[in-house]
Amino acid sequence: MLAQFDAVRGSSTPTIFVSLELSQSKWLITSLSPGGGEKMSKHAVGAGDVAGLLARFAELKRKARARSGRCFPIIVIQEAGLDGFWIHRVLEIEGIESHVVDPASIATSRRRRRAKTDRIDGEALVRALLAYQRGEPRVCAMVRVPTPEEEDRRRLSRERQALTNERVQHVNRIKGLLFSQGVFDYEPLRRDRRKQLEERKTGDGRPLPAHVKAQIGRELDRLELLLEQIKVIEAARDAMLAATQVVSPAPAMLLAVKGIGSEFAAVLWSEGLSRHFDNRRQVAAYAGLAPTPWQSGSVDHDQGVSKSGNPRLRTTMIQMAWLWLRHQPHAALTLWCRDRVKQNGGRLKKTTIVALARKLLVALWKYVNAGVVIEGAIIKTV
Repeated sequence: MLAQFDAVRGSSTPTIFVSLELSQSKWLITSLSPGGGEKMSKHAVGAGDVAGLLARFAELKRKARARSGRCFPIIVIQEAGLDGFWIHRVLEIEGIESHVVDPASIATSRRRRRAKTDRIDGEALVRALLAYQRGEPRVCAMVRVPTPEEEDRRRLSRERQALTNERVQHVNRIKGLLFSQGVFDYEPLRRDRRKQLEERKTGDGRPLPAHVKAQIGRELDRLELLLEQIKVIEAARDAMLAATQVVSPAPAMLLAVKGIGSEFAAVLWSEGLSRHFDNRRQVAAYAGLAPTPWQSGSVDHDQGVSKSGNPRLRTTMIQMAWLWLRHQPHAALTLWCRDRVKQNGGRLKKTTIVALARKLLVALWKYVNAGVVIEGAIIKTV
């Protein structure tokens, strides 16, 4: 560890390296300071105690200055997780360099039962930060922290997805209760849902039992509340897209493509296409649609997509790929997909759809950033 620290120190300004291991009860601060040898110091403060955290940083700088007579900057690393990015923003306001790392990108032991404690994880974060500062490639993946506006913009589509999932649960619960009474044709999402319920009888001709009917009524109350909340979210989403078009034409460009509606456009823009990517490989990798090779000696095959990126963007792109075949039947990507399925004798259609989703995402990225129209795609006239 000392050799690693000296290597960093020799190539740049001596620095105090700090990792934060965050939990709901305490924050473990692990640090490695110049002149302190290779031993890392550890100190815990209560979760959310920003004043205590900053006081500990000041103490680390004071001790390092006492040992060497110099003042050293602090670089902090923390894992992306439940706490979000507010701690990172606090540190940046205080003038402290801060990094947020993808925890899945940090190398770990492959032993069957590896030891795991906050102390071990804190030291591993410091070592990852040392290697990252040395410029070692692929030692870990640092997260690009979104601005507060970008982070807040994603709330609408994510909340709508949560509400939609909850709506499905209530609908299934209502249908399950009625199925147990021999009622199979009830549709809770119809506007006359209450009237339908009054008219239904059990499979043996009896009126619905009082308690079952009362339970379904309460489920309908919650379902109707969800439907109203979804309407409010969709109205806010449409207003956000209209406001975004003032500063960027990308949402309007996406809406102009046949088969892309307001929800798809909002997810594509807020979850992915508003970010900067250097090339198409980065676009596919961010969505988790990049292929994962497995090569060792004579073994060389593809394991499928990595699934390591943004799951909401990936799910949306696969849904869009299926709809693309219907709404864009003459587009070059549609013809490619159908030809590939035909070559496989009608097999591997789902695999081909995932490949189409990757190609479609790259094509949309080129479209909104460089204006390259997707070959053969139908663009709606505004």
